[in-house]
Amino acid sequence: MKQRGPKRTVGRRELVDFPHFQVWGVEAKVDTGAYTGAIHCSNIHVETGADGRQRLHVQLLDTPHPNFDGLPMQFDEFTLRDIRSSNGEVQERYVIRAAVRLFGEDFETEFSLSDRSDMKYPVLIGRVLLREARLVVDVARRNLSYKNKLAAR
Repeated sequence: MKQRGPKRTVGRRELVDFPHFQVWGVEAKVDTGAYTGAIHCSNIHVETGADGRQRLHVQLLDTPHPNFDGLPMQFDEFTLRDIRSSNGEVQERYVIRAAVRLFGEDFETEFSLSDRSDMKYPVLIGRVLLREARLVVDVARRNLSYKNKLAAR
């Protein structure tokens, strides 16, 4: 059996990076009630290219922030799934795989894409990532990954 590393503690809120999107320091809510993570996007639509392949187009993280302001992104690999929202309503959402950086390490996980403009945090970290990255949550703390990154410098 493969030996797994020790568990690390995250706070109720963390600053995360998305290195493949060149986006740094996004405020994320750690939510043990959510199964998958979520990223705020708008203008979500699918187009069929000249090659006949479908591509998902979004404006990623179009929130008022100096580091990101509606990055136009497209994804060739995505799925459409039923996701239960925080109010118990089931919604069809597009889901992508993306790398998120915590504690200086990249973790590939799934994120549903939705309009989170009415939410306080543009990114949600769910149980799948917590389990895969061996993270436990201390709700009395925040930004532990980011503080760890600064201490390592």
